[in-house]
Amino acid sequence: MFDKRKFQAQMVLMGINGRKLSEMLNINESTLSRKLNDDGNFSREEINKLIEILHIDNPKDIFFADTIAETQN
Repeated sequence: MFDKRKFQAQMVLMGINGRKLSEMLNINESTLSRKLNDDGNFSREEINKLIEILHIDNPKDIFFADTIAETQN
């Protein structure tokens, strides 16, 4: 499963917002938003680009997480 919180944290760490990331991926910003909100339905090519753009050291933790942490009360 896709870990959206870790992905977004990496975006913040790299100082890249959604608009900039969508431009770097050459996709529409609304397409990026849809992919982020639909369990990270990125193509293999997009995942490879995201790993490079966001300097993701452990892509398995983001794109293939076993479980997603629940919000703690």
